[in-house]
Amino acid sequence: MAETKEKTAKSGIQVISRAAAILRVLKETQDGMSLGQIAERVDLPRSTVQRITGALMAESFIISDEQGRGLRLGPELSALAGAAQFNIVEHCRLLLTELTQKTGETADLSVMRGVGMVFLDQVPGTHRLTTVSRVGEVFPLTTTANGQSCLAQMPESAAKRLISQEWERTGAGGNMASFLQRLSTIRKTGLAYDLDEHSQGISAVGFSFRDWGGELHSISLPVPTTRFAAVREIVEESLRETAANIERSFQ
Repeated sequence: MAETKEKTAKSGIQVISRAAAILRVLKETQDGMSLGQIAERVDLPRSTVQRITGALMAESFIISDEQGRGLRLGPELSALAGAAQFNIVEHCRLLLTELTQKTGETADLSVMRGVGMVFLDQVPGTHRLTTVSRVGEVFPLTTTANGQSCLAQMPESAAKRLISQEWERTGAGGNMASFLQRLSTIRKTGLAYDLDEHSQGISAVGFSFRDWGGELHSISLPVPTTRFAAVREIVEESLRETAANIERSFQ
């Protein structure tokens, strides 16, 4: 009897793990995916994927794409994500405020959502000339400090896929080997930089972290390039202190 219960428990854990893998794959794309595509990505039989996605659809965690492009994340998952998003904003608000007080610069909190970085919160800087982004605004991954910091935390194969998709979508192009080396440097130093790459006249520094559920977020400080050199040292020091505080808070 005890052995049967143990097998049942292990089977249940395996199903949850597989369901989580499927949800993560769907999170990486805004387009729908077929059962075959999902099965290939998670390395599971198509029949297994069909059974698990059927259960997820019954709970509205997954829905069929209206344009017939397969399956995509559903509204119930978005509702759960919204609750978690509120928690992370509340959790980081004081840290953003402290960053602005230390540096005088605008402090941003963003989350990685599929193919972009979505701004969740912002504390405006105290200078007359500041940089401002709207909450809810979506920024690209490869040309921003927050996007690059999150890419650096991903497995290389997943990062390469997102980089290629963005370059193809924007027509920007780039050298993949060079960009991957850049991500390697970010992992070593803990900080990512955007020096007039996304917006002319604006530079930014940021770091990434994972929340309680493993979702990638970034805290960054955008600075008008005209004064970036003068404040770079205090910006880097302040961000490293904040990164250490974040790491302790999620332990």
